[in-house]
Amino acid sequence: MKRRDLFRIGAGAMVAPWAGIINQAKAAGLHFKYSICNEMFEKWEFAATCKAIKAAGFTGIEISPFTLAENADQITAGRRRELREIIRSEGLQFAGLHWLLVTPAGLHVTTADKKVRDMSWSYVRKVIDLCADLGKGILVFGSPKQRGTQGNTLAQATENLKNGLALVAPHAGERGCTILIEALPSKDTNVINTIEQAVKMVKEINHPAIQTMFDFHNALDEKEPSEALVKKFFPSIRHIHVNEMDGRYPGTGSLNFLPVFQTLVDLKYSRWVSLEVFDFKPGPVQIVRDSMTFYQDMEKRLKL
Repeated sequence: MKRRDLFRIGAGAMVAPWAGIINQAKAAGLHFKYSICNEMFEKWEFAATCKAIKAAGFTGIEISPFTLAENADQITAGRRRELREIIRSEGLQFAGLHWLLVTPAGLHVTTADKKVRDMSWSYVRKVIDLCADLGKGILVFGSPKQRGTQGNTLAQATENLKNGLALVAPHAGERGCTILIEALPSKDTNVINTIEQAVKMVKEINHPAIQTMFDFHNALDEKEPSEALVKKFFPSIRHIHVNEMDGRYPGTGSLNFLPVFQTLVDLKYSRWVSLEVFDFKPGPVQIVRDSMTFYQDMEKRLKL
């Protein structure tokens, strides 16, 4: 499933069955902290999603704001407290947010149109507040369609992204959140396509609330092996997204994840490893069950 084709979940989403997931509580003894991006749970009620994630052996949830509401303004303070309590009561931790600007329509953070740009960065501040209210954490700044060139040059769009991030960085820091510049392949956007470019911007902004992350699926434009990139840029890496290069869940393709995970072990990485898939067809029950089995099997081969 492509990013633009994701189903938008409404407030009346029906409860999905999750009892078929085998309880894999033994996964609690794994080396890494594993979380799941929630958008694969299409039409599931939020509490049922959390139950399914926990039952499969994962300990964290990473949320796409559009699965909660079209606009962050629609998520009341009471609802935010309720969501935070559901996460806690189901035995999970809140990892953070991703796909920050899928909705509402009309957002664009690098456009030549200053009015649109200002409106969009104002909305980013609201998403930061949402992240803080749900439990603090990271905000993965992907949103390819909302950051590519629009009526300007690549240099101008890149500068607009940097200036906007620098503008909201203090607010993120004050609210206990960290924004992660996500390198995305050139087929999706033309602004920040490699982790080296992302780290360059991180250093130019020079604020602790702006860092980067590594996503297996987004390494199409990289020239070096993924494990070499993780080692080289590790000081700025605050999050990991796991998926096959074609967007399926790990273990369904030919990608060798072991070298990167061994590098993370060697470098004593202790932050979230988050499952993000784009092909939902197998259904969340199979995806979370098989992915946890993959993690368990992989960790047996690591030199811990």
